[in-house]
Amino acid sequence: MTTEIDRTIELSVDGMTCGHCVMSVSEELSEIPGVKNVDVILNSGGTSKVTVLTDTPLDDAALSDAVSEAGYTLVGISRDF
Repeated sequence: MTTEIDRTIELSVDGMTCGHCVMSVSEELSEIPGVKNVDVILNSGGTSKVTVLTDTPLDDAALSDAVSEAGYTLVGISRDF
């Protein structure tokens, strides 16, 4: 029996300035299969911290594409594993 373990991925995102930005990025990332939760710490005019909770491996390209689709720039990815 395989136990699924929740893992976090921290994304550094540039270009977000308001609550609408947070909502757009959260919605796009939430559409990726395996994403369980998205939490954003907005740094208006700077680099915002976006934490993604998942129990499956996520491809960097899928994360980058979702951020780009929302209209922002992914500048870094950090994983807890």
